[in-house]
Amino acid sequence: MARSAPPTNTTSACTSSALLLGSRWGTASAHRQRYAQLQAPAAAAAAPAGAQEDFSAGQDWDAMPEADFRRKVRALFAAHYPEARRHMPYRQSWAESRDWYLTLSRLGWIAPAWPREHGGMGLPADKLIAYIEETEAWGVARSPDQGLVMVGPILMRFGNDEQRARFLPPILAGEHVWTQGYSEPNAGSDLASVRCEAVIDGDDFIVNGQKTWTTWGADGTHMFMLVRTDKSVKKQAGISFLLLDLKTPGVTVRPIRNIAGEREFCEVFFDNVRVPRANLVGGLNQGWTVAKALLGFERLFTGSPKHSQHTLVQVEKLARQRGLLEDPVFRARFTELQLDTADLGAAYAGFAEIAKRGEPIPASISMLKIWSTETWERLALLLVEIADEYGGLRDHTRNGEIDMQVVAPLFNCLGAKIFAGSNEIQRGILAKQVLELPV
Repeated sequence: MARSAPPTNTTSACTSSALLLGSRWGTASAHRQRYAQLQAPAAAAAAPAGAQEDFSAGQDWDAMPEADFRRKVRALFAAHYPEARRHMPYRQSWAESRDWYLTLSRLGWIAPAWPREHGGMGLPADKLIAYIEETEAWGVARSPDQGLVMVGPILMRFGNDEQRARFLPPILAGEHVWTQGYSEPNAGSDLASVRCEAVIDGDDFIVNGQKTWTTWGADGTHMFMLVRTDKSVKKQAGISFLLLDLKTPGVTVRPIRNIAGEREFCEVFFDNVRVPRANLVGGLNQGWTVAKALLGFERLFTGSPKHSQHTLVQVEKLARQRGLLEDPVFRARFTELQLDTADLGAAYAGFAEIAKRGEPIPASISMLKIWSTETWERLALLLVEIADEYGGLRDHTRNGEIDMQVVAPLFNCLGAKIFAGSNEIQRGILAKQVLELPV
């Protein structure tokens, strides 16, 4: 029997070099301890300044030092965000978040990532990440924002001037609340199998079928949707992208109660619904091209560090309440998750910069979605663990030991691993399109 070859001199030298460098510059554990020590001064500097601030949206964000920008964002929240609505444990309805959305709209801060020519702030990538981090640290609840993060970017890239003029201003003004019409009962992860049909009839499409798992469906005024417009070609080639007013006759919306007892999802039925052909985005049977671009935006959005950042704040809050930060074992575990979340933010910044340049988002964005949701899951599981006997209580617990809704992040992160293409689907994309492995 052939014996395996002994390690080469090169291998031995590399191993020795790694060991020596680790001894000299510190192990991973040592660096985690150092990182934890460095966080204390940063936390102390987090209070907003009391001076009068200029919140006008037309400032030179590129030239502004990041520390000044972060201070301005914190001052904005301190001045305008309701204290009672900080760190909400569940996704907010339009009724709950409307006033805050309209406040940001009035101040010109509602679309930080949009270019200025379309009414946004035009934040550079580093400031956008800083804005997200400060939003989560302050505990600002997410509003129904699919118009901002999905419809707007798609219309800027694929829409025409008439569509942009008709649909972008109502998004900024909070007049349109958009929902996504992608998933169907038999077309979830295999999105190209959509069967909801749109048939041309003069200047209209006639839409029949069903969509499900529609986020904020009960609040929505409009829907962007994929429809089948040609059954004679391969499934990806016969799909179109439509914009629909949900008040159109023939639309029925039914809420779905989730595991947390909330009704953030709906199923939507279409019975001979007339949609103007002027609401077609990207050309007839070109919906798959639009959908792939939008999935890139969606995976960028689901890869945002904000959910992990929010849960990290909750873990730290509970750990302080229970005196765990003095435990070196817990502190090492917590610091590791702090670093994972910081690394996630840096990776997100890189992809956000690609999107802001108007370039196609690469298939490697799937890595970000996996990384984000699984970091969030580890934090959510730690939150439940350190809550001890309160870790199984679904509702908000308020007593002398704890003031928190512990399981909400866990319920939410488990769903996040499935929607926008499950993490298993994302791993398949990475294997096939990035690593070029046979799948």
